[in-house]
Amino acid sequence: MKEKIEIPLSKNKLILGLGASVLFVVLAIWMFLNANYFQEHPFKLLRTPIVIKSIGVLGVLIFGATGIFGIKKLFDKKVGLTIDSTGITDHSNASSIGLIEWKDISSVITKQVLSTKFLLINVIAPEKYIGKAQNGMKAKLMQSNMKMYGTPLSITSSTLQYDFEDLEKLILTEFDRHKNIENTL
Repeated sequence: MKEKIEIPLSKNKLILGLGASVLFVVLAIWMFLNANYFQEHPFKLLRTPIVIKSIGVLGVLIFGATGIFGIKKLFDKKVGLTIDSTGITDHSNASSIGLIEWKDISSVITKQVLSTKFLLINVIAPEKYIGKAQNGMKAKLMQSNMKMYGTPLSITSSTLQYDFEDLEKLILTEFDRHKNIENTL
């Protein structure tokens, strides 16, 4: 391996995601303002204006937050992902916490939800990494990941200038290599 592999953030992917966030915020606002429009909906639950308004509010909150994240990342000067002899330094998503040391990683697993693939980074002491969260929102995201997947750490290529399959191969190769180095010490 080279001394250090740096994978930059993809401005094109970030702009595309930002555009989708704006579109969904506009749609959520439209739903909120036109809740009575759904009174003839085939699903009885969706005929209730309070349900439609609640969906609209949730949509604004969720997609507004992803839009804000996208704007912040668009102007972020940090490298999206760095792999070196110390570990993986991740700055690619909203729940990223920086350095994940090789010595703390117990396994790397690929998971797919709908069409999105991501790597779950299982660590020996998850609390250590949740404690590194710089704010409450990031800590909540990490705790949510912990409940759903058994680890607070995940990496995807959705904001990186890198194909997921290549990223998966690279991280698994480097993880195996660094585990072998540790085992020989």
